[in-house]
Amino acid sequence: MRQKILVTGGGGYIGSHCVVELIEAGYHPVVIDNFSNAVREGDVPESLRRIEKFLKTQIEFHELDLLDKPGLEKIFKKHSFYAVMHFAGLKAVGESVEQPLRYYRVNLTGTINLLEVMQSHGVRNLVFSSSATVYGDPQKLPIDEQHPVGGCTNPYGKTKYFIEEMIRDQCTAEKDWNAVLLRYFNPIGAHISGQIGEDPQGIPNNLLPYVAQVAVGRRKHLNVFGNDYSTPDGTGVRDYIHVVDLAKGHIAAVRKLKDNCGCKVYNLGTGTGYSVLQMVNAMEKASGRKIAYQIAPRRSGDVASCYADPTLAEKELGWKAEYGLERMCEDLWRWQSQNPTGFSNGTQS
Repeated sequence: MRQKILVTGGGGYIGSHCVVELIEAGYHPVVIDNFSNAVREGDVPESLRRIEKFLKTQIEFHELDLLDKPGLEKIFKKHSFYAVMHFAGLKAVGESVEQPLRYYRVNLTGTINLLEVMQSHGVRNLVFSSSATVYGDPQKLPIDEQHPVGGCTNPYGKTKYFIEEMIRDQCTAEKDWNAVLLRYFNPIGAHISGQIGEDPQGIPNNLLPYVAQVAVGRRKHLNVFGNDYSTPDGTGVRDYIHVVDLAKGHIAAVRKLKDNCGCKVYNLGTGTGYSVLQMVNAMEKASGRKIAYQIAPRRSGDVASCYADPTLAEKELGWKAEYGLERMCEDLWRWQSQNPTGFSNGTQS
């Protein structure tokens, strides 16, 4: 029997790529999503419909919001889960500053419901989708897992930090719980098939989807927020990681759970920082198109540089990012050029 893994938010960008890796690694994912950031195709997310097609498989899906605790109970009664991969949550930094209560309600209450239902059904293994935002302004670079956390610059980051603390406390209270908290840096790219990728609803909050939309002609130009940082070219430096590498990191985390590891924390990044302008150049090369940009004032809450020290994940999970910048941009461009308006293109063979 293949081990069943519940994937919350499995219709979204990172969740859907993890569903692919779970299936390919021989697990049986059961996906829940409330469509807050997934495009609907009939009763299922379009991302999952496409995965079913290119992997020639069937994926069990339930439309469910984590705020619906009775609905969650029903799914746990139906299945015997080995572990939960928890992606579901709101994730836009700017929006979290404007709507803090909504972020706290959805991200914290949803997670509390999930943990309580796991507890009452004897499911003790969890992989949590956290973020490098828990580190706040980097005090030193590269950032390793010992870097202080909690000085978050926005409510979104605080929800990730609070959830980490809740999970940590639960693992301390009940010794048979195992959790792996994965702090992502900046996931980009797409599956090599070009069939699934990042499809932000509305104006993209992240650099690369925005750059790709400029390249494909959906947006006129990119705003580069600040060119006076103390970085090689004055623009912000970030650690970009291929979403498929990130997804493989989750498979390594699931395998770690069987060691009865308690609560573990790992950075998932490449350890290399690239500036905004380097990313623009790399996307110009991948797409063969000129990408127009304008310099705009700095955004509040942005830091000059942020990149990971990923050595702990390599040492303890046996995981290391494989794909470089060129491959990230090629895969992103394949997805964007085949799906100029994202998943809502209608169906493409």
